[in-house]
Amino acid sequence: MRLELGKRVRCADGAQRELADVVIDAATKSVTHVVVQPHDDHDAARLVPIQLAEAGGDGHELSLTCTEEVLNALEPVAGHAYLRAGERIDQESNWDVGVEDLQPVPQYAPTAFGEFGEYGQDAVITYDRVPKGEIELRHASDVYSADRHHLGSVEGVVVDPAHRIRHLLLERGHLWWKKELAIPAAAISKFENDMVVLGVDKSELG
Repeated sequence: MRLELGKRVRCADGAQRELADVVIDAATKSVTHVVVQPHDDHDAARLVPIQLAEAGGDGHELSLTCTEEVLNALEPVAGHAYLRAGERIDQESNWDVGVEDLQPVPQYAPTAFGEFGEYGQDAVITYDRVPKGEIELRHASDVYSADRHHLGSVEGVVVDPAHRIRHLLLERGHLWWKKELAIPAAAISKFENDMVVLGVDKSELG
């Protein structure tokens, strides 16, 4: 089954979503969950067990065996936190923090010319909740070679019937020139949140 990030997802009752992220057990290189959301609405994303997903009939979409009502009742993914300098996200006992985005908070001070804003150390963090001990990859997740060259970003993964990763789909290039490479699972050294490190040098990638 090909789990291509950004691909259309269709529920059993015809409701449509898109595939935002994949959640992985790094120790076994297996996909455990997919993150499904309405287009451009990550706050409504849900954590879907991989057992509810199957390849769509035309190969261009992913099918869920649940209805939209059941999907909406699954665990929400997105969390938000306002953190002051030195603070960390409070982690729940059964959940880890997956991918996260940081937005510095401007601090305004009066001057002779009015208020002036500059960015301090406080920040608003948008983060994802993933099951304890697992990691998350999104379309912007970076892929590095063993000799520390940045190779591109994650396009998705291909899994076998037991949901073990067979290939990592790597997107290389720019808007005017892009290509996709399928990297065998054996060439992957480690998975981390929002990052993959290969066990081969850049020169071996071909």
